[in-house]
Amino acid sequence: MRPLDETETTAVFEKLFKFVGNNLKNIVENPSHEGPDSNSGRYCFRLNKNKIYYVSESLVKRATNIARPNLVSLGTCIGKYTHGGSFHLTVQALNLLAANAKHKVWLKPQSEMSFLYGNHVLKSALGRITENIAPGDGVVVFSMSDVPLGFGVAAKSTQDCRKLDPNGIVVLHQADIEGSQKSSQPQHI
Repeated sequence: MRPLDETETTAVFEKLFKFVGNNLKNIVENPSHEGPDSNSGRYCFRLNKNKIYYVSESLVKRATNIARPNLVSLGTCIGKYTHGGSFHLTVQALNLLAANAKHKVWLKPQSEMSFLYGNHVLKSALGRITENIAPGDGVVVFSMSDVPLGFGVAAKSTQDCRKLDPNGIVVLHQADIEGSQKSSQPQHI
């Protein structure tokens, strides 16, 4: 596990900025309350086997006792680098994104399962939407009871959504909580 170099840090911050905007400062400067002393540092980003982890500095210090080949995971895996070199956020980053999201969409209760099955968000599924969303912005998808369901990319701006037909796509699906749970459960035949 090693710190990110300059190009890796830029790629991670650009992707996070797409979803959280200026709240990226809250993520980077988030104080850690882990460890033996009350002033145990902040959270940082670390790379291990093409995966990016968000972990407290005190936990990183304690993990130095573990040999690198034996270290599987540390902290929260927020994303990974593909073989092509691009960075993708994973659904494990949802809690971090939801707490700091700049753009949010709330789904009607009858439309939640459609999103959780991997479908894009249609205008007819919208319960609420934040203002000033532009096409291409990162959007966190919530239920009407403020439970984060996943995230995606805005296909239309907030203004365009108002005059869109009910079957028009508003948010392009990227990740959701149901998809991560399905893959971790054993298959029964």
